[in-house]
Amino acid sequence: MIEIFTRRMEVTNPGVPLVKTERFLDSPPKSRNEALASFMRRIGVCEERGSGVDKVVFQTEYYQLPAPVFEETDEHTRCVLFAHREFREMDKQDRIWATYLHACLRYVQRDYMTNSTLRQRFGIEEKNSAMASRIIKDALEAGKIRQFDESASRKYMKYVPWWA
Repeated sequence: MIEIFTRRMEVTNPGVPLVKTERFLDSPPKSRNEALASFMRRIGVCEERGSGVDKVVFQTEYYQLPAPVFEETDEHTRCVLFAHREFREMDKQDRIWATYLHACLRYVQRDYMTNSTLRQRFGIEEKNSAMASRIIKDALEAGKIRQFDESASRKYMKYVPWWA
């Protein structure tokens, strides 16, 4: 079911997800019905890799939209996409979640999140790098990301998702 509201769009699918919602971006595809999935891949309706979430997160970053939210209910899976919001209108949790997804996206692209990439994701000017540093600190404290190499200097620090 697809519902469109003034400031968001919700896509709800019956059934609970086969992987944790916070791992949608990096998990290999799984199917409840492999015979049907195989047929759908052969006729070009779906793809093998399962990169749909990667594409959605990439596009939300490209257009500097708030990060999508993935929710699990007792019987459904829901993805919520939001309309554009200025950086200053995002709350702390929105910023942490966007930072986590940014780190995930960079990781699956075989790269790392840095202060610079996060500034670009949020559209923060270089002179305001302290804002990105604060968001990174919040995401570290929330356990959503971790330092890739703790011995690196602060200026050259790289970050990965907590599970990497």
